[in-house]
Amino acid sequence: MAEILRIARKELSSYFGSPVAYLFIGAFLAACLFVFFWAEGFFARNIADTRPLFDWMPVLLIFLAAALTMRLWSEERRAGTLELLATLPVPTWRLVAGKFLAALALVAVALALTWPLPVTVAILGPLDWGPVFGAYLATLLLAAAYLAIGLFVSARTDNPMVALIGAVLICLVFYLIGSPALTALVGHSGGELLRLLGSGSRFASITRGVIDLRDLYYYLSIVGVFLALTVFSLERLRWAADSDQPATHHRWRLIVGLAAANLLAANLWLQQANVPRADLTAGRVYSISEATETYLAQLQEPLLVRGYFSAETHPLLAPLVPQLRDLLREYQVAGKGRVQVEFVDPAESPELEREAGEQYGIQPVAFQTATKYQAAVVNSYFDILVKYGDEYTTLGFRDLIDVKARGEMDLDVQLRNPEYDLTRAIKKVLYGYQSGGELFAGIQSPVRLRAFVSAPSSLPEPLPALRADLEQVAAELSDDGGERFSVELIDPASDPELAEEIEARYGIAPLILSLLDPTPFYFSLVLEQGETAVPVPLPEELDQAGLKRALEAGIKRYAPGVLRTLALYTPEPAGGGFMGGPFGSGAGPGYQLLQESLRQSFNLRPTDLADGAVPSDADLLLVVGPKDFDAKQRFAVDQFLMQGGTVILAASPFEVDLSGGQISARAQPTGLEDWLAGLGLELEPRLVLDPRNTPFPIPVQRNLGGFVVEEIQTLDYAYFPDLRGDSLSADNGITANLGQLTMNWAAPIRLGSAETEAEEGAADEASADATKADASTGALGDRVETLLTSSPEAWTSDTIDIQPDFEAHGPLGFPRGDDIGRKTLAVAVSGPFTSVFAGQPSPLLAAEEANAEPDAAAEAEAEAEADLGADADLMDADEGNADIAAEETAEDSPPVISAVVERSPAAARLILIGSSSFLTDTAISLASEATQSGYLKPLELIENAVEWSLEDRGLLALRGRGQFSRLLEPVGRDGRMFWEYLNYLLALGGLVLVYVAHRILRAHHQQAQAAILEG
Repeated sequence: MAEILRIARKELSSYFGSPVAYLFIGAFLAACLFVFFWAEGFFARNIADTRPLFDWMPVLLIFLAAALTMRLWSEERRAGTLELLATLPVPTWRLVAGKFLAALALVAVALALTWPLPVTVAILGPLDWGPVFGAYLATLLLAAAYLAIGLFVSARTDNPMVALIGAVLICLVFYLIGSPALTALVGHSGGELLRLLGSGSRFASITRGVIDLRDLYYYLSIVGVFLALTVFSLERLRWAADSDQPATHHRWRLIVGLAAANLLAANLWLQQANVPRADLTAGRVYSISEATETYLAQLQEPLLVRGYFSAETHPLLAPLVPQLRDLLREYQVAGKGRVQVEFVDPAESPELEREAGEQYGIQPVAFQTATKYQAAVVNSYFDILVKYGDEYTTLGFRDLIDVKARGEMDLDVQLRNPEYDLTRAIKKVLYGYQSGGELFAGIQSPVRLRAFVSAPSSLPEPLPALRADLEQVAAELSDDGGERFSVELIDPASDPELAEEIEARYGIAPLILSLLDPTPFYFSLVLEQGETAVPVPLPEELDQAGLKRALEAGIKRYAPGVLRTLALYTPEPAGGGFMGGPFGSGAGPGYQLLQESLRQSFNLRPTDLADGAVPSDADLLLVVGPKDFDAKQRFAVDQFLMQGGTVILAASPFEVDLSGGQISARAQPTGLEDWLAGLGLELEPRLVLDPRNTPFPIPVQRNLGGFVVEEIQTLDYAYFPDLRGDSLSADNGITANLGQLTMNWAAPIRLGSAETEAEEGAADEASADATKADASTGALGDRVETLLTSSPEAWTSDTIDIQPDFEAHGPLGFPRGDDIGRKTLAVAVSGPFTSVFAGQPSPLLAAEEANAEPDAAAEAEAEAEADLGADADLMDADEGNADIAAEETAEDSPPVISAVVERSPAAARLILIGSSSFLTDTAISLASEATQSGYLKPLELIENAVEWSLEDRGLLALRGRGQFSRLLEPVGRDGRMFWEYLNYLLALGGLVLVYVAHRILRAHHQQAQAAILEG
């Protein structure tokens, strides 16, 4: 080893003793900086990763490695010094190893000088260091392979230019074998084989942050084969033409041939073996996580995961198939025999193609492809089917990939978040199957139904029959559940102490049928498991089937592993809403993306809350963009919270309008102001501005010589706070792994005392009393958890003119306010809560009486006219028919039975978010256009909040790990120029530092030699 190191030092000295080393390092750094900042557009790309630095490395190193090795042996042969080396008492392989290590050390020095680039990225954004270390390792391995090829070619000729061209050609062959230009011509299976042979495809596999033994061995085998061939080529030069040792020569050929064959054959063997690999990415993006293993452990039946991938597909999709195959193999291993993985090319199996279309709705997608021979459109499959029992779901290419546009014709296509997408699909079919199976299969502890129901003689119609239905349904459930379900039927009217106890514990009060008939009675149901109690609301249809559905929905809340139901309120689209005019359709806010995202994991139940109740099977209520809620809608939200549910409320006191190219806001009451005040919360009638914001395309007017020109520019916009780092709570699973979020036109949330003043007047007295409440900070106490905050430099404004004026107010476009500081933008409050309707009659009963009073007045007026002798025959026949229809409708409609639950259990939760605009389709689309990739952070926030609230938090750790989810910090033009030119200076300084270090080492070496001579 000492001889090898001496030879390497000698070669390095010759490199740095001439301009070769400095030219090589300078050219390498110049090429890297040009690719990073110019060719790949790092700042325009806006992603905190180092892919722009390494994407061109497989091509760049071909020419640099060939130039570095072209003279290593050819110059020795041309100058005649090879004969001198052959006579030295040093084995040939040591000479080869020394020159190889010297060239590799020079590449390592040049690569080390690029280290300021990833450091810059880490300063500007949340860089994942795992892929960075993997990329540097892959670069060294690739450089080693190219250098070994260059050494071999240089040893075969005495002409350096021939060595340069030969090395470039051979390295290009290795690169082109796995490139899309060739793999697209041979189909899926053939393309996968070529990618296994290509140096560039193996390089891409390591740079994503996965260190696979097969990839490492691939490069080491290339190094070993070509170094062995180099040694053999130099040994042949030692042999005289008339050598009398043919056996020795034959032995050399045999040894080198066997070594090369074994090195190459081991690659084929490793491809079939289960070899270890290390996932260096943050959160282990390309590996099976503990959360996934938890869901796979719940499988009782075989799970089928079938991939439909066409051989002829888009060239940008083809390289993703091997990544999915490797990941699905890990699912198969983790499933321990319960996961069956299949890969199908529908073109080769017409039966499976017909089954995919007819049974699962999987259809091919037309992709435009182009080869050197023709441009064509092919119908291609890129889908995954996940089936468990009779439940199934499918993932198309839009669900699996994320696209980053780097130019008009330049796209970067990566798997979005493969483990999350697959595990979410598995969870959906697993929970859906278990929900349709045995009701009590997942119940771990006994559940007790406590039915507080009055005697039949005390119940108004039709409740006596419903009581009998309740007894029958409870008996059936008791038979099905056995020891896991019990029933207790009690009449609190006969036990005053029990009545006081249930009112204090559950908030259950006597019911009344009508304000005109205030006879109290009990008909309340509570499900208990240990210390947890969940009220069961009466169904809309007062019959046996409706009662059974309500009880089963309540029991499922105690069963883990069932598909949850979400009740979602969104406003009806209306003209002139958010993002109308040039940025939208003019149809008001749309929330289709939010609905599609939630449907992938939950049962979604849209509701308008107009009947004053949340659907009885809902596990969670999500209210987005409430507008002018009436008493019945407020009552629905309030009582769902009081019954122990979770309410997620995304609201804003303003409505933004972009119609006509101007950005303006107008006050838009939510109707929940007094209700929130009663809980100690307030959405302030202001909007938050933050100097740390996300640039968005907005209309800007410029005056050009008297002509006003309107244009769309991507400018910093203070009303779009960019939340990251300490603005996202690291202690809560909702925001811990979110990374970054943009809040559009957000209102600050104030915690503390709040009181609503009752309006004067007898007509409004009842309504005012119903919503009058007060709360204090002490009432909330430690039950409040702040989820989202602005930066410390933020301020608020109550102006409705939100159009930026950069000429008057500088780069921010708006004047700074006086209330600079952090603003709370989202909070999570846990129970218990006190209803703002406590002590008041139910608004549902009041509404019924209000509707009944006009009918009674009309009837009295008709009787008075009859008594006065009015001619009844002159009454219009249509009015008579209308009265008859109204009476029939009143007789057919069930009576309204309602009471106020005054206190909630501790399990109740309220999550308040100070914006609804950030969830609109247009806001998400604009963010996607600004980042040139799919921006799904708002949807991830809501999904995290839902799963965190429902105590099903397995996917929280997986969500938010998308390939393009790590965005750079907002940096202005001056800041971008500063970091770019700083890297130029650092590269130049690094080159100077290498020169100074070499001069110092050379001086020390000369002093040591002089000391030896003097001695």
